[in-house]
Amino acid sequence: MSRQSFSLGELAEHTGSRLQGNADTLIHTVATLEQAQPGALSFLANPRYRQALATTQASAVVVPDQIQLDNPPFSRLHNRNPYLAFAQIARLLNPLPVAEPGIDPSAVVHAQAQIAADAQIGPGVHIGADARIGRGCVIDAGAVIGESVVLGDHCRIGCNVSVLAAARLGQRVHIAAGAVIGSDGFGFAQADTHWEAVPQLGSVVLGDDVAIGANTTIDRGSQGDTVIEAGCKLDNLVQIAHNVHIGAHTVIAASSGISGSTRIGAHCALGGQVGIAGHLTIVDGCTFTGMTMVTGHVREPGVYSSGIPAAPNREWRRNAVRFGQLESMARRLDALEKQLNNAGERPDE
Repeated sequence: MSRQSFSLGELAEHTGSRLQGNADTLIHTVATLEQAQPGALSFLANPRYRQALATTQASAVVVPDQIQLDNPPFSRLHNRNPYLAFAQIARLLNPLPVAEPGIDPSAVVHAQAQIAADAQIGPGVHIGADARIGRGCVIDAGAVIGESVVLGDHCRIGCNVSVLAAARLGQRVHIAAGAVIGSDGFGFAQADTHWEAVPQLGSVVLGDDVAIGANTTIDRGSQGDTVIEAGCKLDNLVQIAHNVHIGAHTVIAASSGISGSTRIGAHCALGGQVGIAGHLTIVDGCTFTGMTMVTGHVREPGVYSSGIPAAPNREWRRNAVRFGQLESMARRLDALEKQLNNAGERPDE
């Protein structure tokens, strides 16, 4: 990974930040407030870490627009979204490596596959018949690109990734190591004494700028396609079942699972270990906090939760006993309310 240096003036212009300090200061790396040394840039987005400003050795810090600092020893880039500005600077300083055109001698490429001249095909890669690999793609060691799969320009496929079932990827799609795109969905029909597999005949469509985390699995559709729209970001170990449709720019954290034929809107956010049942519709703009279980349609945007937070063991055990008593308590309360109502009635009523 190459590393570059930029002046604070250039970084301020790149991120649309307001500079306070020396515009000629050179920045060559990024770091946390605690670990930063001269020549490094850090950021403050959470007020809980403000005390670290007193001891940081960073040459510059990206800070919120409204913050007031009394003559700190570092330069400041004021921005309404410090974390975003920090990310943009980190990417500028550490660009992704450019593809090194060529096909490793150990790769197995079908004669009918079409590979752009400037694509990079790593060791042990397998590319099937009629696959198409776009310009500037990088396919790392051990990856499998199945028959009739299409990769748009500048995709990056990590080590040991499998892209199957004639999946179609847009431009700049990033898939981390070990992910499987286009595996058969979990479809079985129940007979009298056993289960019979339902053929999975659809594919997977990933939009532009989708990012898929390590060991995530996205099943092919059973008849139609499983669709992940542009800009979605999926963490590690996410399971997307067959015929799921996820709207643009939705983010899903690790170990979440989406059951078959569910439609999730755009700009949604799922925390870690969220579970969503099948055949549901979730509108745009919904957030589900960690370990939320969604079993019904969600028709209004907002923040939803259902996970039970951790508690000291003795407290949890007491509460668990009370959970089992809720039904009888509710019945007794209902009977008591009826007695009180009857006792308060006059004969003429």
